[in-house]
Amino acid sequence: QVQLMESGGGLVQPGGSLRLSCAASGSISSIMVMAWYRQAPGKERELVARMYNSGTINYADSVRGRFTISRDNTKNMVYLQMNSLKPDDTAVYYCNARSPYGDNYWGKGTLVTVSS
Repeated sequence: QVQLMESGGGLVQPGGSLRLSCAASGSISSIMVMAWYRQAPGKERELVARMYNSGTINYADSVRGRFTISRDNTKNMVYLQMNSLKPDDTAVYYCNARSPYGDNYWGKGTLVTVSS
């Protein structure tokens, strides 16, 4: 089992920045990929960014160049640095961890609101 806890959400003005954090605990060694997803009101959950143990990183087209995913394996932390935020980035952001065996873990989410 893996437990995930997000933090760092809040209210920010358009053009501002936020850094989300995800603390992972439990069977961390079983994890193959860490990711951030988001779900806006009335929309489906979508992938924002993911980082494989190999170092491969993928970003959604809508955030590429503005968001950066990173990991600190010594602290079992995953981060999402979000710059140049837009109102369309408003959503609940979820941390996700997946093993090569099909196990899929989710945090409870943290709300990001981009508004003036």
